[in-house]
Amino acid sequence: MVNVITGADMAPGNDPADGVLRVGEIGFDEPRALLARYGLTLVAVADGRDIPGSFWGESEAGIIGSTVYARADTPVHSLLHEACHLIVLPDDKRALVHTDATDSIEEEDATCYLQIVLAEQLPGVGSARVMEDMDRWGYTYRLGSTRAWFEQDAAEARAFLQARGLA
Repeated sequence: MVNVITGADMAPGNDPADGVLRVGEIGFDEPRALLARYGLTLVAVADGRDIPGSFWGESEAGIIGSTVYARADTPVHSLLHEACHLIVLPDDKRALVHTDATDSIEEEDATCYLQIVLAEQLPGVGSARVMEDMDRWGYTYRLGSTRAWFEQDAAEARAFLQARGLA
């Protein structure tokens, strides 16, 4: 069975991604403190301004060097994802990052795993909410959901992080 999306389904308010938790709902202070523990700086970008270093554009977080950029409308999962790209990199590679952190599947998986783990450290967020938002946003995994991947199929990502002292 094919799921067909009609124009009416895409009307504002009907997109499941509209329901994701945004940085403006939790504020910048807690994410800023969390990222600082990993040597990262979080810069708040004014509403309506382009986000520097954003790979996808729109409201997606951006990264340049050890700085993460986000607006109030940036999804929390996006802020965490881009920050985790920087966290999993060695400092020498981190310094060279501008917009696109990696083309390594191993690093991408570790990034996804770590963003779920770090979500637990943000008041009002938690891993369950971030996993739901990742699914809403369109992350796809062979087991069908972010939670199934995280709980049943992420041993390599966990091992990657453990080898670097991050899990």
